[in-house]
Amino acid sequence: MNEPCFDIAHLGHVEIFSNKFEESIHFFSKVYGLTITEQNKNSVYFRAFDDYEHHTLKLTKHTTTGLGHIGYRASSQKALEKKVIEIEKAGYGLGWNLEGDLGHGPAYRFQDPFGHNFEIYYETQKYIAPKNQKPALKNLSQKFHGIGCCPRRIDHINLLAEDVTLFKDFMKICLGSKVTEQIKLNNGRLGGCWFTVNNKTYDLACTEEHGDFDGRLHHITYAVDQREDVLRAADIFLENGIYIETGPHKHAIQGTFFLYVWEPSGNRVELANSGARLILQPDWETITWTEDERKKGQAWGLKTIESFHTYGTPPNKE
Repeated sequence: MNEPCFDIAHLGHVEIFSNKFEESIHFFSKVYGLTITEQNKNSVYFRAFDDYEHHTLKLTKHTTTGLGHIGYRASSQKALEKKVIEIEKAGYGLGWNLEGDLGHGPAYRFQDPFGHNFEIYYETQKYIAPKNQKPALKNLSQKFHGIGCCPRRIDHINLLAEDVTLFKDFMKICLGSKVTEQIKLNNGRLGGCWFTVNNKTYDLACTEEHGDFDGRLHHITYAVDQREDVLRAADIFLENGIYIETGPHKHAIQGTFFLYVWEPSGNRVELANSGARLILQPDWETITWTEDERKKGQAWGLKTIESFHTYGTPPNKE
């Protein structure tokens, strides 16, 4: 692997659109179990109980669904300025949002070749729990509230792109991301890449687009502490009439124990447990899976359903 730069600290937040705004708010706050930190007429800001920032999910009212933008936090102000120079030199830059957003300061925005919007920021607002949410242990951001599925933290996002190799180049230049695992198809194309900017196994995945247009979202994921939390979540989703697309089961790639559902507006949302996997090995070599290996299905033999390869948001044109 290339020498990591670590100018980017971690995935900070994701904005998604909903055309069923009130229903999506209910899902994320009461069923999925995120905490609302702030809201206005058009957007609601959520976080999981151990996310340290103001928010990790921004839900915005819209006429469609899918991705608004992805925010990464830089490791310092100097690192942010360095990345801006590199992004602008590569031609991906969109410019500064000097006012920032609720929860963070100035952010530099840029766009991948397929229309997904990104931003990098450094100044951030750390979450201070109100009295009724203060944890017993001072090293946590908030107490375990037990509402809905109650995930611990944001984990990763999965995007769709027509050319995964081109997206891979973008990620290396703009975020300094390393590829931990990938799929190589029989035709020589990359079918998917899993990226990280730190010691997590991945914070963003990109898989091949089979839809009608660019800039689509595959899913967003939050993490829970143990597999039993995923099993419990399946019952919670069932009782609340949430469509379960696939799982619970275990992925072969990255070994994540997963459950995928569609929130009311149609965005795919995952709840996952990756065990204690971290990549501490400094000379980690990218794991490459073949198309034939992937056709065997998930880790324990569950076949990947067709919609997992074809469905994203916004949905395909009819």
